[in-house]
Amino acid sequence: MSLSVPERLLKSSARHSYDPEVDIDWDAAVDPTLWGMQPERMSLYGTELWEGLTPEQRVTLSNHEVASIASVGLWFELILMQMMLRDAYDDDPTTAHMHYALTEVADECRHSTMFGKSIAHLDVPAYGPPASVHRLGRLFHTVVRGPSAYASILVAEEILDTWQREVMKDERVQPVTRMVARIHVLEEARHMTFARDEVRRQVAGLSGLALLKQQVLTAQTCFMVARSLVNPEVYRSVGIDPRVGRRAALGNPHYRATMQWMGEKPLAFLRENRLLPAHQEKTWRGSLLLG
Repeated sequence: MSLSVPERLLKSSARHSYDPEVDIDWDAAVDPTLWGMQPERMSLYGTELWEGLTPEQRVTLSNHEVASIASVGLWFELILMQMMLRDAYDDDPTTAHMHYALTEVADECRHSTMFGKSIAHLDVPAYGPPASVHRLGRLFHTVVRGPSAYASILVAEEILDTWQREVMKDERVQPVTRMVARIHVLEEARHMTFARDEVRRQVAGLSGLALLKQQVLTAQTCFMVARSLVNPEVYRSVGIDPRVGRRAALGNPHYRATMQWMGEKPLAFLRENRLLPAHQEKTWRGSLLLG
């Protein structure tokens, strides 16, 4: 008899899991000549503001920008855990479905710790999302329910996964950042499989207003997550006014192409599963994930 998705993921978790407390050398020195992330994927790359920065300033900005992305990832993982535990509250504790959900929450606890330690390792601020989005985050786990919850989880995880698969192979990037990316990629593969399975299962049979609600919630949540990845305050680290940097980033064709590259896979999945209809494309284009 074939195993269910949760059963397969439980077996994979037992075979392949990391403990970032022992698997990452947090005492390693930060090399001032290495990047915090790949420069070509940074929000100002190719702009006039970028051309005006010294090589040292560009590296500094890379450390602040990767810290922003990590801190927003941490923020959303906390929301993710609340949503999953809310669902587990009413689940059957004897089933593989609940067992895997709890296993994923345990993974995310380690990931959140790992992201926090990686930011501290670079000795830069944990920017997180803008204050208004941070406040809205308190509502996510109560308002966003059903397939939109798992669709939002999938988009947040998969855009970071695409980016980190490139980070972990780039020898120009700090070793600790690359190891964080490698661990996250390995374990998030299971989480994305679970999210896809939940979306397919929960969206089946939805129609009319119920489906419309899920489409709107998915678009709005993913808009906030994607637009929050780079907190404008990072630009202060190199003497750029946050409002000026934000405008340059949002209009930067290089950055817009990067965001669309990150969003390509999850958005294709959402289209296939009726969660990215034509009437929501304006919001998705505003998120930068859709061209």
